[in-house]
Amino acid sequence: MNSTKLVIPQLIVGLGNPEKKYQKTRHNIGFEAVDALAQAWALSWQENRRFKGVSAEGAASGIGKVRLLKPLTYMNRSGQAIRAVTDWYKLPPKSVLVIYDDMDLPVGRLRLRLSGSAGGHNGIKSTISHLGTQDFPRLRMGIGKSNPEKDSTSHVLGRFSPAEKKAVSEVLQLVTEAVELSLNQGVEKAMSLYNSRTATTIKS
Repeated sequence: MNSTKLVIPQLIVGLGNPEKKYQKTRHNIGFEAVDALAQAWALSWQENRRFKGVSAEGAASGIGKVRLLKPLTYMNRSGQAIRAVTDWYKLPPKSVLVIYDDMDLPVGRLRLRLSGSAGGHNGIKSTISHLGTQDFPRLRMGIGKSNPEKDSTSHVLGRFSPAEKKAVSEVLQLVTEAVELSLNQGVEKAMSLYNSRTATTIKS
């Protein structure tokens, strides 16, 4: 029997910025991911001042109890909201799955990991700082590299092209499947099946 304990998320966090002007930008794809999960599981969002964010929780069909969070602290303070939830529910960092954007992955790709550095992402830097560890699972969603003539800030705060939007829509479905598998069979199982998957709309 495998003695390794499965990593099963108890809290799923999407990272993004709260203002309307940031909606649907590349940097907010983490928000889009948890919105897709809430829709798939028929959960409704409610503002929660204690958690400095909006949260959704309930029993999802075939999965059981789930908790979702969108921090309203702005990206570089995301860890404050995450820490507020983990303290309240007494959750270990390993049970927190954080979903966020990654420029090193092309649009339409996702990558699950059990731990790791911030890789220059301010939301993850803040999360590591507030949780006091790098040992929490994360799901990175590709937003592609910026054009050499464009600075990375305007790239991440820009919107997807029409062609990319199709890939994003498809990868959001893959994210939903990967997260559901993580909840049922552990993050490692989902890693083995979904880290090699790509949205078919961007395949050459």
